[in-house]
Amino acid sequence: MNIFPFPRTAELASAPIGVRASQGLRFGVTAAIFTLAFGISLPAMARAPVATGDAEIARCIRSAAHGKPWLERTLWGLRDQEGGWIGAAVVNSNGTHDLGPLQINSWWVPKIATLVGRPETHVRHWLQNDACFNAEAARWIFLSGLAAAGDYWKAIGVYHSPTGWRQLRYAASVSQHLRRRFGSQIW
Repeated sequence: MNIFPFPRTAELASAPIGVRASQGLRFGVTAAIFTLAFGISLPAMARAPVATGDAEIARCIRSAAHGKPWLERTLWGLRDQEGGWIGAAVVNSNGTHDLGPLQINSWWVPKIATLVGRPETHVRHWLQNDACFNAEAARWIFLSGLAAAGDYWKAIGVYHSPTGWRQLRYAASVSQHLRRRFGSQIW
């Protein structure tokens, strides 16, 4: 079973090339009209209500933890620190974007695309719009940092930045979020 499917409708997938092109063109024109007329894009209009998004993020974090309570708490700490949402693409000063609920930096897109054997455009879309793909990617980034650093708090910092002082500041902030969510006896 393919765990990273790229969604598309059966009708569009089986339609002749000319039909696909005209449907794509119609959608593009419709999206442009909505954007010009209302000042918002169709994806922004389609965003799920916050409560629905939060429930989906919670389900995906639980799933990505694979039954490990410490890892689920870690992912919650990262999510609370990052404060992302389904559909997020926050522009950074260096031109990269932080994507989705756990704000995966777009710098990771080529590495993750290679890992899953999919095009970068698909991976970027999934990181931004699929809470479960985003949480699994966050899990992989954190656990890769943990394997390399051999230290939990260093791995928390590495999730955020390769720069030492930024890692320390980030880890301290995640620690506060963990205490706030789970209490002082978190572990």
